[in-house]
Amino acid sequence: MSQPGFWDNSSEAKKTAQKLDALKKDVKTIEHLNEKYEELNILLELGLEEGNQSVAEEIESGLSDIKEKLERLKLRNMLNEKYDVNNAILTLHPGAGGTESQDWAEMLLRMYTYWAKNNDYHLDTVEIIKGDEAGIKRATLIVKGEYAYGYLKAEKGIHRLVRISPFDSGGRRHTSFASVEVTPEIDDEISDIEIDKNDLRIDTYRASGAGGQHVNMTDSAVRITHIPTGIVVQCQNERSQHKNRRTAMKILKARLFELMQEHQKKKLEELSGEKREIAWGNQIRSYVMHPYNMVKDHRTDIETGNVDAVMDGESREFKISAVSEERYHGVDEIDGSVIYASLETTDGTYDLVRTYFDIETGELVESTVTEDTTSIWYPKQEHRDVKDMGWQNDS
Repeated sequence: MSQPGFWDNSSEAKKTAQKLDALKKDVKTIEHLNEKYEELNILLELGLEEGNQSVAEEIESGLSDIKEKLERLKLRNMLNEKYDVNNAILTLHPGAGGTESQDWAEMLLRMYTYWAKNNDYHLDTVEIIKGDEAGIKRATLIVKGEYAYGYLKAEKGIHRLVRISPFDSGGRRHTSFASVEVTPEIDDEISDIEIDKNDLRIDTYRASGAGGQHVNMTDSAVRITHIPTGIVVQCQNERSQHKNRRTAMKILKARLFELMQEHQKKKLEELSGEKREIAWGNQIRSYVMHPYNMVKDHRTDIETGNVDAVMDGESREFKISAVSEERYHGVDEIDGSVIYASLETTDGTYDLVRTYFDIETGELVESTVTEDTTSIWYPKQEHRDVKDMGWQNDS
């Protein structure tokens, strides 16, 4: 950073400085955890020498804290794709079912709000459209902070709720769906997406809901429709129509970027032979509140019975497993002790990986790739079912 000309390109210099700050923060965290571990070791030795069993609770608590911080660091180190460090644009839509689904969408909004606050993220509300009786018809938030998109991208998809409906006088069980969209907030200078003004239809209207006389009496809200794709974005949070238009354009650009990424991903899946249907009803996670309590991620089979904790924003184990699953793109073929798989690399490309492991012990023997990769994922134990296969990082 002290080299001549480093700051000539302010955009690239800023990215490098941010990466350096993140690395320094990781090093500081590791040093702190190491010091804490050494302190617990000394406390344990003193307790054993003096026969003092009262230190056991303090040691157990300290080890639990170290484990939790290591899990967070583990997840953070998985987030090394291009836009993982960016802010996230989070949008919630209720599914069919009227008030039931709208209430479920609001419950998810509360869950993500708690998660953001618990992890020191800042929330900017773009729009929240209230339901007719309860819940929300739509909500869009910008989650601001380092790696917001990286942490939240695994939440994208359909979320399913099973419960006894508070809106059903008969006390019957209902199933509701809501969709979660997550896109990275893209800075103008790093986005390759160009939008033709002739492809846009821009409408203005009066904002709904609370906000004071000015908000409700002037056409400050903005709706932008991208005619070629049919994507519609809205913003009504600001009193200024100009600010709302600028925010809506930023969200539109992020949605178009996501559409481009999905198009590229589909091409890769066609080449690798993987077929995945992206359709309504293919839920990524189920939240069951009756007749038993369970939250289950259908991509990784991770589950917990503590529904209340998850709804209060405690979902770290789901994010770790889901991010790990995303890094592993798909098994193309299994032949004896050889796995042929597509592996996603940091630059967004996919390499063919041949992983040889001992079928009896599950230990890695050798891995070869067509291109250099930053990490290799391999099975830590033998499973006949690919979906149940455990993976660990060899980076």
